[in-house]
Amino acid sequence: MEDWIDKFLDYLSAERGLAANTISSYGMDLKMFKGFLEESKLSSWKSVNHQVINTFLLKRRDKGINPASLARELVAIKMFFRFIFQEGFINNDPTSVLESPRLWKRLPDSLSVEEVERILKAPKIVNPLGLRDKVCLEVLYATGMRVSELVTLKANDLNLDVGFIRCRGKGDKERIVPLGKVAIRYLTKYLSDVRPKLAKKDKDGSVFVSHLGKKISRQSIWKIIKKYALLSGIKKNITPHTLRHSFATHLLERGADLRVVQEMLGHSNISTTQIYTHVNKERLKTIHKMFHPRP
Repeated sequence: MEDWIDKFLDYLSAERGLAANTISSYGMDLKMFKGFLEESKLSSWKSVNHQVINTFLLKRRDKGINPASLARELVAIKMFFRFIFQEGFINNDPTSVLESPRLWKRLPDSLSVEEVERILKAPKIVNPLGLRDKVCLEVLYATGMRVSELVTLKANDLNLDVGFIRCRGKGDKERIVPLGKVAIRYLTKYLSDVRPKLAKKDKDGSVFVSHLGKKISRQSIWKIIKKYALLSGIKKNITPHTLRHSFATHLLERGADLRVVQEMLGHSNISTTQIYTHVNKERLKTIHKMFHPRP
């Protein structure tokens, strides 16, 4: 069973060109599913039917796994069985009758403009690492880029004179995203005053580096976001994508075109971006309930 997982992951890398992080996540999801099958005394992928997959997902849900993670696990399972079916290893694809994972999606959490401002003001910029943290947060909110894109940002991806950043997204796809004046000002100061002192061991020109002088990690950015949200007194469920979600929500609230937001976020399918229109609807319902005399 393990061999087929390895073949599938090689296929995703060589033929589909998916990002390494995505392939790693799919691999973990499938190995977790394989563990469930072994506990259920099933020793072959040929023994799996749609009831087995549903049982697995229901058990995961009962353990408190959120809908977004369940949806991703279902995507991994569906892609895997489609692959081994096309390879001729199984005669029927048991996932073909399962509902689409888009039905499992939940609305992303986002912050208000005031909450974002509080987080952005929290770092102490007189401290070199505080300025670096400030710039990380400013760039994430100004561009809507993913944390994984931020940590792989190189100096030659920046065009601060024109005000653009080149992002490398999923599947190594590139896109150009505008950068606001505030983010440009702090980024320029960081690049001139702080990064040269920190980047002693960095060899690949990473924009953001750790206190050890090496490229900063995704985990470190995640800790930075959590740290300043806590210092700001924000009790919402903060995730690495929170500033990205807030970026998209605030643009759409102010009338930005959905297709433009899709391009800036790097979504290949506009249906992924449309979830933010639902966020707006939920916000409108909340405001109506709060202020209308007959809610």
